[in-house]
Amino acid sequence: MARLAQTAGLTDIQREILATVKDFVDKEIIPHAQALEHADEYPADIVAGMRDMGLFGLTIPEEYGGLGESLLTYALVVEQIARGWMSVSGVINTHFIVAHMIRQHGTDAQKQHYLPKMATGEIRGSFSMSEPDLGSDVAAIKTRARQDGDDFTIDGAKMWLTNGGSSNLIALLARTDDGAPKPYQNLTAFLIDKPEGFGEVAPGLTIPGKIEKMGYKGVDTTEAVFTGHVVGRGKVLGGATGRGFAQMMDGVEVGRVNVAARACGIAIRAFELAADYAQQRRTFGKPIVEHQAIAFKLAEMATKVEAAHLMMVNAARLKDSGERNDVAAGMAKLLASEYCAEVTQEAFRIHGGYGYSKEYEIERLMREAPFLLIGEGTSEIQKTIISRGLLRDYRTRG
Repeated sequence: MARLAQTAGLTDIQREILATVKDFVDKEIIPHAQALEHADEYPADIVAGMRDMGLFGLTIPEEYGGLGESLLTYALVVEQIARGWMSVSGVINTHFIVAHMIRQHGTDAQKQHYLPKMATGEIRGSFSMSEPDLGSDVAAIKTRARQDGDDFTIDGAKMWLTNGGSSNLIALLARTDDGAPKPYQNLTAFLIDKPEGFGEVAPGLTIPGKIEKMGYKGVDTTEAVFTGHVVGRGKVLGGATGRGFAQMMDGVEVGRVNVAARACGIAIRAFELAADYAQQRRTFGKPIVEHQAIAFKLAEMATKVEAAHLMMVNAARLKDSGERNDVAAGMAKLLASEYCAEVTQEAFRIHGGYGYSKEYEIERLMREAPFLLIGEGTSEIQKTIISRGLLRDYRTRG
């Protein structure tokens, strides 16, 4: 039988990229992930290796110095990286979302300025939509950008910025006074340049420090506090106010494919660890894999890994085709994240008491998998998106 999570119809270039990334994951990420994760240490050498491979510019068009690859290629790369260590995939996820938003919605000047430097990793992006008391109600954003001539003064607090300290560009969603009848039509996306680091990194912009987390360590997750931070009109994404909600949702849509890919990567690794351990561990005179209870667990785990991978690939290909993929991305994110948690827990159970030890890799995966249940929208939010999308085509007429 072929190994799990194989993708049909790839080009020679895609296969070459994935083979290179898999080799990098096996040699440079997996052997070091445990120590770096337990120390909550930023994986600087791994990030440098990804820059050398051109992964920061994977989907950026060739005219701007990138590789010009598809969302599918990117998702499969992320799947492999997350198989090694989910936090490393987080380093490039928000960067990718911001690059996608600039490529799709930026002005020519914004594309010329940002994309070449993003392709090399000189500029690395973070994504700022959520707020301390906001949750999933994006239209209720309180952070305000008040216009005075050609400048905007921004005040408010943002939450859960992945790469908030290590990035030097923030895609920010803030409320502007556009007089539109619906709240989401008064939201604008800004491109905020800043130095890397913590504290008051720019006048009126403070990155307080890293938020301590159960898992998803190594990568920094932060708040961002804006107090009279001033930017010029040229930092409005696309040049026009009031379009930020649609621009951010486009970014979140590809971000959901990314989260699905990360969930697939963790699930693949959990299955690999469980299959390996079950063949080595012996009870009652034989390897535990020969006990039907364990064999059945592996069968169910493998089926879930395969189903999640196929849905993730379908969502990526749909987006690449130019079709609307909100339902497909929501389904892929929902299924992959839920299955990831289930597969990881079964792998943990197969390890028995050793799974609770920090010596074993499955302990780390058990702390990483829950993040994917809430990242880029909870499972409940995905169900809302899916049901609304389905009713576009299945609503009863009459």
